[in-house]
Amino acid sequence: MIHPLSDTQSDHIGAGTRVWQFTVILPGAVIGRDCNIGANCFIENKVRVGDGATVKNGVQLWDGIELADGVFVGPNVTFTNELLPRSQQGEGGFDAKLKPTFVGEGATIGANATVVCGVRIGRYAMIGAGSVVTRDVGEYSLVYGNPACIKGRVNEKGEIVERLKD
Repeated sequence: MIHPLSDTQSDHIGAGTRVWQFTVILPGAVIGRDCNIGANCFIENKVRVGDGATVKNGVQLWDGIELADGVFVGPNVTFTNELLPRSQQGEGGFDAKLKPTFVGEGATIGANATVVCGVRIGRYAMIGAGSVVTRDVGEYSLVYGNPACIKGRVNEKGEIVERLKD
């Protein structure tokens, strides 16, 4: 289901995927099967979203971001993709220094978290709401805070199986 009030320009959207109102998907984006892309999202050209992923309302996925199968991105999660962002003012603009970000299979990113460009988030990792992720996160890791620090381990269901002492 592609909502009639979305601006879905990509021909690479898998069967069973839902795209809600006021979402823009640029022509080069690749979205897998059975995904749910919420309202008011923006997805650039060089983005890949795996099968069964959920991208909640208000998320922007910039060039260089890849979400593996089964990833959950909570509402208003912020991704960056430039190491040294600058406005394109003046003659000739500037050369963007894009750094790709990868989110592994089954990982969860809680609402309002910020993911700084260039990190890899491992399979089934759990990022707490409001966290600021500035470095790689290992598989099955539970991280939260600013900056996000490892606080424990989770299983594939997201249940905490080990909690680290502070």
